[in-house]
Order: sequence, then structure tokens, then C-alpha cells
Amino acid sequence: MLETLGLDPTTENVYRAILGQPQMSVADLHDHLGISEETLRLALDRLSALALVRPSLHDPQRFRIVDPEVPMRLLLARQEERLAQEHQRIEQTRLAVSKLMVDFAATQSRKNAPGVEQLEGIEEIRERINVLSHSVRTEVMALAPGGAQSAASIEAARPQDAELLRRGVLMRTVYLDSIRNNPLTMQYANWLREQGGQVRTAPSLPIRMTILDREIAVVPTDGENSAAGALVLNGTGALVALTAFFENIWESALPLGNEPNRRDERGLVGQEAEAIRLLGQGLTDEAIAKRLGVSPRTARRIAADLMEKMGARSRFQAGARATAMGWITGTE
Repeated sequence: MLETLGLDPTTENVYRAILGQPQMSVADLHDHLGISEETLRLALDRLSALALVRPSLHDPQRFRIVDPEVPMRLLLARQEERLAQEHQRIEQTRLAVSKLMVDFAATQSRKNAPGVEQLEGIEEIRERINVLSHSVRTEVMALAPGGAQSAASIEAARPQDAELLRRGVLMRTVYLDSIRNNPLTMQYANWLREQGGQVRTAPSLPIRMTILDREIAVVPTDGENSAAGALVLNGTGALVALTAFFENIWESALPLGNEPNRRDERGLVGQEAEAIRLLGQGLTDEAIAKRLGVSPRTARRIAADLMEKMGARSRFQAGARATAMGWITGTE
């Protein structure tokens, strides 16, 4: 059982011998356990380092068991901190992967690489997507972060979406869960479904992206401001990775007709589970709000509720405890 604390079986046997017969001296332990004096001393040193035993004040040859609550709390706190730091490194790597293709493509674009076209500004982006949509044959996949869509964006997208669906093109779109609280966006999402499109939602989305026929992708040059510019990737190796990236998000997203507030085995709804993951990354309330598509005030409320649920006094402690409780894993 004590192997989880880094103790080998011999050290655990020494601990249990002292626990069962605290009157035994070092010599008694040596005879009782049948181990060498050097092995016994090493085991006692390990137990002392963990503050599980200490020499008796009256007889240095005897050891007393220390109440394990305090040393174990300190040990658990250190392990929680290491877990949280490791998780943060994993999440930073995960985010870097999602941005890697865009950064690489941007670099190649500046080098006038073939198969990469750079667009400037929202008008140029919309015009190019409109032109590209006319040549779509089978499928459109889209990630639409940012929460509620503006009336201008919806009206700009409606004609081309209607034309694609009329031609029998499979349209799959992933919005944020937060759009379910916005009547205008929900009206449009339901319209898409009625016309034959497929719509799902996810607690957060890392990037805006559109993939056409698995051959062309449109991705922003600035992940924080998708209206600033975009790259059109045509026939590059990044298309395979971006398509797999979309499919992974699609599989975990919730169909629009399903209820997003169902609680998982941890008692968390999807938005809360995602907020915990983002807290574990060390994101601010403002950054979490943007990722979830909610107001900063709502993000602060979600974070406060989660910290209270976990009995955490700080955001870092909340992330550490969530990791220790298995609420955050490297594969999420």
C-alpha cells in the first residue's frame, strides 16, 4: 500500500513492525525482520525523511510512529503541485500543436510557398470563402468559436450555406455550448439543421477553421482576431492534420438537440469541465471567458463555484486538486 509513497516492500515492513510493536529497538527490529543492519538503517532513514517515524527522546535506539496526517498532507500538496505543473506543460504542448499548422503556414506564406494564399481583413476572407464555396463538391467542416454569432456574420453566411445544402453538400459545424443561450444564433443553427446540415456544440474551441472537400482549409493568421486575416491552404500536408483535428473535436461535441447541462460522473457539466481544464492551464478569467464564449463575469462565477466545490482557496490549488482527483488528465 505504501508503494504509492515511494516506499519499497522492505521499508514498509519496517514501518509496520514499529507500528505493531513500538517497544522494539533497532537490534530487535534487525532480529525480527531478518535483514541486515545497513538495510534496516536505510529503511529508517527513508521513514524519517518522510516524517513517518522519529527516534525516541528517551532511547535513540527506539523509534516512534508519527501521526501521518501532517507529513502526508505536505507530501500530497507537493505531489499535487508537481501534477499541476506537469499538466500545465502538457496543455501548453496541446495548444502549441493546434497552432502549429497555422504558424507554419504563415511562415511559408511569407516565403511565397506554393499552395498557400494570404487574405487580409474580414471582407477579403468572406469574398474568398464565397468563391471557394461554389466549387465545393461533397463536404464542408467548420469550427465556429467566439460564442454568439453576429447578425452580420449570419446574414453573410446564410446565402452560401443555403446553396451548399441545396446541392446536397454535407455541412458539419461545431459552435460553442454558449450559443444555446443566444436566440439569434440558435435560430440560425436550427435553420441549418432543418436544411440538412449537422450542428454540434463544444465547451470551447481552439481556433476558427473551415475545411472544404478535405482539400482546402481556411484558417486565421491571428488566433485572437480571426477577422484580421486568414490563410487558404491548398493541397498541403497540413490538410491531413487539420482534418483529423476537426474529426477529434466533432466526435466529442454534443449534437444540438441534446441537453448540454447533463452532468458527468464527476458531477460537472461540459462547460464546468472545460473551465477546470483551462484553470489548470493558468488562464485568466478573461481568457477563459473568450474560450467559452461567455462574459468575464460568467467566467468568474463558474471559476468561483468550482473552487468552492473542490474546497480550493486559489486558482492554482483548484487546478492541482482537479489533477489529483483525476478531473484533469493529459489526454483531455
